[in-house]
Amino acid sequence: MEYRQLGSSGLKVPALSFGAATFGGSGPLFGAWGTTDTEEARRLVDICLEAGINLFDTADVYSAGASEEVLGQALKGRRDRVLISTKAGLPTGDGPLDAGTSRSRLIKATEDALRRLDTDYIDLFQLHAFDAATPVEEVLSTLDRLVRDGKIRYVGVSNFAGWQLMKSLSAAERHGLPRYVAHQVHYSLVGRDYEWDLMPLGHDQGVGALVWSPLGWGRLTGRLRRGLPLPAGSRLHATADYGPPVDDELLYDVVDVLDAVAEETGRTIPQVAINWLLRRPTVASVIVGARNEEQLRQNIGAVGWSLTPDQVARLDAVSRRPAPYPHFPYERQEGFARLNPPLV
Repeated sequence: MEYRQLGSSGLKVPALSFGAATFGGSGPLFGAWGTTDTEEARRLVDICLEAGINLFDTADVYSAGASEEVLGQALKGRRDRVLISTKAGLPTGDGPLDAGTSRSRLIKATEDALRRLDTDYIDLFQLHAFDAATPVEEVLSTLDRLVRDGKIRYVGVSNFAGWQLMKSLSAAERHGLPRYVAHQVHYSLVGRDYEWDLMPLGHDQGVGALVWSPLGWGRLTGRLRRGLPLPAGSRLHATADYGPPVDDELLYDVVDVLDAVAEETGRTIPQVAINWLLRRPTVASVIVGARNEEQLRQNIGAVGWSLTPDQVARLDAVSRRPAPYPHFPYERQEGFARLNPPLV
C-alpha cells in the first residue's frame, strides 16, 4: 500500500481507506448500503490491515451512530495500529442542538463519538457540512480546544464550497487556530466538479482530498449498461435520490471506455475507475466501502498497478464536460490559459 501525506500536515494516510457506512446499517439509505455486524466488521478490518489499509472513516449520522459503535468494537485491541476518521455537523435529531457546528454541539458530538468508538482520541475529525449560522471563528476555536485537550488530532471538512473553505482557512491563519488539512469530497469519472474550484484551492492551500463515492454512487460497477434497466439488486432503486445526479448518457459513455480499458488491463471496471482517481492532483486517499469480503478484495485490487498514459487520456476525454463560467475562458482562450495552466 502506498502512503501519502495528508495535505500540508505531517499525517500519512493510505492511498485507499475504508468507509464504514455499511457498519450497523439501518434506515432507507444506510440499510440499503449494508448491514454489517460486529463479527463481519472485524473480518473486513482484518483484510484491510493485511493490505495496509489503516484509515477507517465513519460519521455520527451513519445509522444514528451505529456505524461508529460497530467500528469501535471491530477495532478493539488494535487501536494503536489504525487511524480513525469521523464527521459531525449534519442533523442527528429534530432539536435545536441536534445540528450544526456551534461550540456546544461540537463538544457534545466529539464526546459522543469518543464514547461510541470506545477510544480516547480521534485522528481526523471533519465537519460534515458548512454551518452558515455559526461564525467560523467559533468553530475553529472550539476545534482548537479539542485538539489541545487531546481529543482530536487533525481537523478537516466535507462537502464545503470553495468560499466556505477559504474563509475558514483565512480565519485560522489570522487567529493562529488549526487549519483544515483534509476535504472529504465527491469525485469520480462521472462527477468531476471537484476539479473546477476545490482542487486548485486544495493544491494552493495544502488541503488533501479524501474521495467519497469513487464509483459514482454505485454506478461504475459495470452492471449499469445502455439500453438495460437497473439490475434488480442495485441499491440505486432505493438510494439514487440521496446522491449526486448523473446524466445517463455520460454514464454509459464512460462505462464503454472503462469496459475497454478493463479488458486491456485484465482488471475490473471498478478497479480501473478507482485507479484513475489515485492519479489525480491533491487526492490523498480514496475511500472504498464494501458489504462483504469479495467486494473489499475487489476494491483493494485497484492499487499496485498503473494505467497507461493513453488509457488515462481516453478516460479523461470521455468524462470531461464543458467548463462552467468563469472557468471556460481559461480552457478556450490562449491568453487566459497562459496565465493559469491547468492542474489536470
